[in-house]
Amino acid sequence: MYDVDLNLLAALDVLLQERSVTRAAHRLRLSTSAMSRSLSRIREALGDPVLVPAGRAMVLTPHAEAIAEQVHALSSGAQAVLQPPPPVDPRHMEREFTIRANEAFTQLYAAKLSAAVSAVAPGVRLRFVPKPDKDIGPLRDGTVDLEIGVISGDGGELRAQTLYRDTYIGIARAGHPIFDAPITPKRLCTWGHVVFARRRGRSSPADEALATLGLSRRVNVVVPGFPAVIAVASASDLLGLVPRSACLALPGYEIALFELPIRMPELIVSQIWHPRIDADAGHRWLRAMVFEAFRDGP
Repeated sequence: MYDVDLNLLAALDVLLQERSVTRAAHRLRLSTSAMSRSLSRIREALGDPVLVPAGRAMVLTPHAEAIAEQVHALSSGAQAVLQPPPPVDPRHMEREFTIRANEAFTQLYAAKLSAAVSAVAPGVRLRFVPKPDKDIGPLRDGTVDLEIGVISGDGGELRAQTLYRDTYIGIARAGHPIFDAPITPKRLCTWGHVVFARRRGRSSPADEALATLGLSRRVNVVVPGFPAVIAVASASDLLGLVPRSACLALPGYEIALFELPIRMPELIVSQIWHPRIDADAGHRWLRAMVFEAFRDGP
């Protein structure tokens, strides 16, 4: 089978339009000799002369006339395919983006993000889904478009952009006895704790920090999210440790905050996506909107 050089397609299209080797060469910014060589290869591939002299001009053969329209369509289509995608116009974009985030983030920031998006892109819908684990499979297969949180250790292939930095803080109901004296690591372990944990038996940074001091805390309740930690702590004598940003909105809760007497790692909250959609114009627009919403912090 003859190996077709698709570079000849553009040359053939211009030759059929110009009906002149010289004019075709000028249009493609080639030398006349280079264009003549391309014509020779085209003739060999088609088994047809394509262009033949007619006095001082050149005319198309019947076969060239018959394929001219198809050649032009193919050449135009190839050029369109090999161009970068056009800029996205959010005013006319009709699209749904799936964002995976924990419950606290959704409660605190979904309204802010949706308002910012709707103001400039009324046809865009944000779908927030729960984040039961840190499995990157949904990002890989496109089930999730964007994830908000702390990037996992096995996500080396992923792209991430920092949105804000957060720290842990202690919470207790207003009037809790822990506030009757300075809060020390030992006193932090005097009362039971309510914790957010995705996996059973997994130690947290707080437990590891206490262990270095020879201390351990008693976990009485495990809940599926930081809002639940706040709710349980506000209605009991249990203590909770939550990101500071989770305490920005505490409707109806009588909660007091305290600085932790142990060293806890900083939380780097990022927007995370898979490189398969890194260059997608609509997704780039969404990432810009999310980043802008957190430019001044949570």
